[in-house]
Amino acid sequence: MPDTPVLTLDQLRDHWSGHRRLTRRVIEAFPSDDAFATFSVGGMRPAADLVGELLRMDVPILRGVATGEWGASPAGWRDEAPPATRDEALAAWDASTEAFDALWPDLDAASFQATHNAFGQWEGPGHWQVLYAIDNQVHHRAQMYVYLRALGVEPPPFYER
Repeated sequence: MPDTPVLTLDQLRDHWSGHRRLTRRVIEAFPSDDAFATFSVGGMRPAADLVGELLRMDVPILRGVATGEWGASPAGWRDEAPPATRDEALAAWDASTEAFDALWPDLDAASFQATHNAFGQWEGPGHWQVLYAIDNQVHHRAQMYVYLRALGVEPPPFYER
């Protein structure tokens, strides 16, 4: 079998960016700042906490894979205050999207095959680190879908990325 990539870097960027656009629309769909910051179901964290985690993971993981520089361990990251309002979350999301877009050209195929020790906590190839970030975003967005439905809000269609 030839050693042909399944996806090009541009295709992967488009896929991940589609998830990021959809997550932004889910944040926008919350009916109030209070619902965004405090509502939860079944003991899950509120949407603000979930979005805060995504903001503290996506771009740092991309930066680590692209540059090999992982920075400080995120061990205390849950101590950081999450966005308090939808507008704060959306502004932070937009800023992280700008950082995401600026970092993407620093990636190369070799960085996806190289082993990375992400934040000194988990080791694996770059492609695993990136797929983890995407999976984590999908997981937390699904939790926010549950919240929106419980709040009587129809979430954006998941297939419209």
